[in-house]
Amino acid sequence: MGKTVEILTGKAELCRSIMGALPDWFSEPEVIETSAQAIENLPVFGYVEADVVTALMALKPHPPGAVEIALIATRPEHHGRGAGRHLIDAAERFGYETGARLLTVKTLAPRGRDEPQFEATRRFYDRNGFVRAEVFAKLWHEDHPCLFMVKPLADLEAAETAL
Repeated sequence: MGKTVEILTGKAELCRSIMGALPDWFSEPEVIETSAQAIENLPVFGYVEADVVTALMALKPHPPGAVEIALIATRPEHHGRGAGRHLIDAAERFGYETGARLLTVKTLAPRGRDEPQFEATRRFYDRNGFVRAEVFAKLWHEDHPCLFMVKPLADLEAAETAL
């Protein structure tokens, strides 16, 4: 059983390590490096099992009402073991604490190719309560359509009462 922790140092290194182990998702070295640099100044959380960070997530606040999952990635040997779900829980807590009402994420939209890894990513977000809100055909690149997904965050007091 692991735990979620905030990562305060070594964010870029960790990002390069995990993204580099996922060539089916992150095949372009410049994307990995840009991501590694971008998360240095963002809140970053990791899921730790047996003293190894098996997954990481960077959050980008968009005050006053939203928090974006700017990056989430799990080492391939740990896929399907719950790390991502724990990180989504941490993102929700962060959202509650910062007064956000929405949790958002951008991922690759379907593009008519056999890409099971990206379909698995979209299903992960679906299972975790995200709604497929809009496709931006050229936000990133014309060959990389962006699917914008949104998850409304329940009121913290209401969520605690329901428990």
